[in-house]
Amino acid sequence: MSEVSKGESARVWDPFLTERDREVIGIAGYGARQGFGARPALLIVDVNYAFCGDKREPVQQSILRWRQSGGEEAWDALPVIADLIGLARTKGLPVIYTTGSEREDKWDRGGWLWKNSRSRERPKATDLDGNTIMPQIAPAPQDIVICKQKPSAFHGTNLVDYLFLLKCDSVIVMGTATSGCVRATVVDAFSHNLRVTVVEDGCFERCQASHAVNLFDMNSKYADVLPSGEVRMFMAGLETGLFDLPNGSSGKV
Repeated sequence: MSEVSKGESARVWDPFLTERDREVIGIAGYGARQGFGARPALLIVDVNYAFCGDKREPVQQSILRWRQSGGEEAWDALPVIADLIGLARTKGLPVIYTTGSEREDKWDRGGWLWKNSRSRERPKATDLDGNTIMPQIAPAPQDIVICKQKPSAFHGTNLVDYLFLLKCDSVIVMGTATSGCVRATVVDAFSHNLRVTVVEDGCFERCQASHAVNLFDMNSKYADVLPSGEVRMFMAGLETGLFDLPNGSSGKV
């Protein structure tokens, strides 16, 4: 595996890239910085009990009960996500959450049932609903909560309609799983010609290699993958009150 070139900042994907990978990306022109949009929404993908578990513990233990859990990496990301949500609310930026939705008999899970032998399981020794958004980042009355059944936050939902209504030109994405729902959402946002920023330390994944390589790939082709400190500086510099946000009680769409 290659080392970080002199003068470059270390990135989470660096240990997984070969020198050939670096050369190819450089020659092909990928990884250009696109920049932030002027009217961003914060998009929090699937940060719920199913993907975080109900307590901080190593992923190998957490997935025994919560098969999709990101383990300790999920709990490392929660303060980052909470901090940027708090800033977004202070600035009056839209905060949009996604979480899952399913029938009791799980018939509507469709393709999810085909690729995981534990798809019909319910978490053991808990009454918690896996689709409940983590209390550390619980939605506020003005926030929007979208329920989805597929990886992308755009598939079969009203997300595009809400972004259009809010006159958003961009999204800042955090959540899980980096290689699945986050990536699918990022690709669809890119496909709708939105500028996309992914918060590197605000995303998490069960598998470290998948997390790192998918961040690399998104940064190469679809989004700017940036540390939370840089995203925070951008958000702090935005004018307050750019958006006409909802003011009712939080609810599922």
